Amino acid sequence: MSSERGNVSRTRPQRHQNARAFRNDKYDTSARLKKINAKLHDGVCQHCKGILEWRVKFSKYKLLSKPKKCVKCLQKTVKDPYHIICRPCASKLEICAKCGKQEEIVIPIDKGQGRTESETTKNSQESNGLENELDFDTNFSSDEDSDVLEEQFKSMNF
Repeated sequence: MSSERGNVSRTRPQRHQNARAFRNDKYDTSARLKKINAKLHDGVCQHCKGILEWRVKFSKYKLLSKPKKCVKCLQKTVKDPYHIICRPCASKLEICAKCGKQEEIVIPIDKGQGRTESETTKNSQESNGLENELDFDTNFSSDEDSDVLEEQFKSMNF
């Protein structure tokens, strides 16, 4: 038996081998899943980024329905799933927003916001505002978000 003490060598190959890799968008082609697959994981260390990418790859990543409380400023400002520290606190203290450790951040939050804003403006122009209606549950109001939404609204031709 493989769980026996001292039995470290396997004598047979793996019994069931997958012919194809798992695809999280094989049956679910919703806009929510497309948004999750396109999400940029910024402000986290390499280890946490790997964990979040694994969750996305195997359909384990779930979006928040309402903001969580930040462990640093104690305000309900954490909008990203599986994070414990809000974006402003994480960028100010230069720590990982998911684990809270002082490690090297793979993609800084400042650079990540610039990329996601440009991607959202492209997406909103292509989809004629359908994504803004679908993202109603996950977007939370703040001064920066309202400015971005106003620019997107002005850029769309109704």
